Amino acid sequence: MATDGVTVFPPSFVWGTATASYQIEGAVDEDGRGLSIWDTFSRTPGKVLHGDTGDIACDHYHRYAEDVQLMHELGINSYRFSIAWPRVQPEGKGELNPDGLRFYSELLDHLEANQIVPFPTLYHWDLPQSLGDQGGWSSRDTAYRFADYVDKLVSALGPRISQWTTLNEPWCSAWLGYAVGQHAPGETNVSAALAANHHLLLAHGLAAQAIRARSDAEVGITLNLAHVTPASDDPLDRLAATLTEGNANRMFLDPLFLGDYPADMMDLYGDARAEIKEGDLATISTVIDFLGVNYYAPAIVGSRERIAELQALGYCVDARRTPNLLDMTASAVHVKRPGFTSTQMGWEVEPATLTELLCNLRDQYRPIPIYITENGMSNADYVRQDGSVLDPERTAYLEGHLRAVAGAIAAGVDVRGYYVWSLLDNFEWALGYSQRFGIIWVDYATGERTPKASYYWYRDFIAAQARQPRECSVPPDPSSIPV
Repeated sequence: MATDGVTVFPPSFVWGTATASYQIEGAVDEDGRGLSIWDTFSRTPGKVLHGDTGDIACDHYHRYAEDVQLMHELGINSYRFSIAWPRVQPEGKGELNPDGLRFYSELLDHLEANQIVPFPTLYHWDLPQSLGDQGGWSSRDTAYRFADYVDKLVSALGPRISQWTTLNEPWCSAWLGYAVGQHAPGETNVSAALAANHHLLLAHGLAAQAIRARSDAEVGITLNLAHVTPASDDPLDRLAATLTEGNANRMFLDPLFLGDYPADMMDLYGDARAEIKEGDLATISTVIDFLGVNYYAPAIVGSRERIAELQALGYCVDARRTPNLLDMTASAVHVKRPGFTSTQMGWEVEPATLTELLCNLRDQYRPIPIYITENGMSNADYVRQDGSVLDPERTAYLEGHLRAVAGAIAAGVDVRGYYVWSLLDNFEWALGYSQRFGIIWVDYATGERTPKASYYWYRDFIAAQARQPRECSVPPDPSSIPV
């Protein structure tokens, strides 16, 4: 909440950073780790920019102690990371791999020693390839294999974990992986995407039940929710925006919180819809304790039939950049507004839309504790001759979005924590190493870590919270931070 130039957060507010296993760990063929669909996808020519892979990534598998020390110096009190399914259960079935468990157990040891609470995600896209060969998430059986994996993992690590996140961004797994083909496994089949959409949610529900049977830990899921605005009041633009928002948000929120899929989306997909068996929706809508929200940028959407009119209104329309998914679902295009700052990813920066999204989420569904589980930006960072990395664009982005989170809290939304994406520059999926989201620079040739100016800014901001637990000063001016 922001009043009179002062940003106020609750004393118990959680401050953290986030990473994902395949993006940082490397060591893809060590200690019994199995092959994942991302290993296969990234090694397929033409799938990932420059042929990059996560084979080494940030080498976090060997440098995790150094990374935890950097977290300690940053001052965070929580670390969101994901557990690599093929590292702990290489074939996606059977007993767990002791060496894979050892790695995560030692990571937990270091976090505990530095008073950093672990906030693990059970699935962040690295599906065992053996399950991918059997249909992956388009196969119903994968949901049950996931539940078995979760049951075994929680039995092994559960006493050390107070909060579990089942899935990260199932929209990306289902739609980018099975409809658009931009992510592993690279399919372009809407029916397969709809099946994956349903089976991922079913997997979440089954996993939530398995966790509750094993422990008293809190359970949640993380969604990448979209703030969608029509490019104009034209009925075609408004319809395109409604259906785009339905695909991005309501196809996940409605089953989770209302126990059913949205009728307009089911009508849209027609015969391509997934088979929903008796009891599925009750399982999917198993009550959760919190919701993770990943948010980066607003979406302005218009009708593909109105491209000429949208360009006449001053919008930039890049049809090549628009995923084919929007054609499949809504005949929609994303447009960019003139005069708006954009990140290196080409995403517009408009922090106030995060406040609106969170308030809308509260009003349209039920009040629930929320964590901002990812928020950050890619920037054209570089190491200067003096060894520093200045990224004022990122500090401005983070400051604006923290104010947006505070605004949502002031409006009565129960936001309990914020995680910067990301701790480290890392493997950015189909874009390889071309995008740097980290607050710590990584030299991929040597593995050397260099905290950026945004790291020090975030450190000082967190420290200000500790000094003034009820009312902290506005985030420090980036120009005043020593580097």
